[in-house]
Amino acid sequence: MHNATQVREQGLQAIAAGQAIIALDGLTDTDSAAVATLLAWQRAAQKTKVTVVFTLMPTGLHSLVALYGLTELLAA
Repeated sequence: MHNATQVREQGLQAIAAGQAIIALDGLTDTDSAAVATLLAWQRAAQKTKVTVVFTLMPTGLHSLVALYGLTELLAA
């Protein structure tokens, strides 16, 4: 959560530059801020007609995504 804003902005810049695959294996702490970041990236990708794919999602984040009912939207 301490660097969620910075990570969110980096991802938004990458998506704006055309990056469609985002590897999540660098995440060490997962909480609702991480889920919110993925949703922001997904919205940004949809606006630019990019299909973003999240890969290497940590188990904890995958569990949160499932808990919030977002598995299909944020499939990895």
